[in-house]
Amino acid sequence: MKEAVHIGGPAAAGPDLQELLGQVARGDQEAFSRVYDQVCGPVLGLVRSVLRDPAQSEEVAQEVLLEVWRAAARFRPSRGSAMTWVLTLAHRRAVDRVRSAQAAGDREHRAALLDRTPAFDQVTEQVEATLEREQVRRCLRTLTELQNQSVTLAYYRGLSYREVAELLSVPLGTVKTRLRDGLIRLRDCLGVNA
Repeated sequence: MKEAVHIGGPAAAGPDLQELLGQVARGDQEAFSRVYDQVCGPVLGLVRSVLRDPAQSEEVAQEVLLEVWRAAARFRPSRGSAMTWVLTLAHRRAVDRVRSAQAAGDREHRAALLDRTPAFDQVTEQVEATLEREQVRRCLRTLTELQNQSVTLAYYRGLSYREVAELLSVPLGTVKTRLRDGLIRLRDCLGVNA
């Protein structure tokens, strides 16, 4: 039978990682120190390969090692090796961090879109303004032709009474009377109180 060869000196005597996790589950700090020494490098390497950010990788690796301390009692040798269990914790935590960062970015993007969309009140105001314009148009159609032209030229085109009279070739007094009568009819049609 061949003898095992250990590179780098004699093999370290003592419990393996699985046994150490059992001791950690019972609160043994010295055992945790040895677990830490064995898994710290692989955990950081795995986390860094997922996250790519050195600072976040160190933070997540620290969280994983804290979880190993707290959850060592959950390790089940029947489900796999101790190193596999620790690295599974590390991978899950790293993926959770990536997802969390993605969700935060998505929330910020949605918030930015909401800032650009008009508020509900603006939409309501636009609808009300459209309805009011439609009602004014309907009421304008109830006026006589001269009243409609006078009101349209004076209030929508901004012409003075004298300019309206000249444009329509009607005496100034007639334009004033038609405007007054047209505005009274519009007021009544629109239901505006005087």
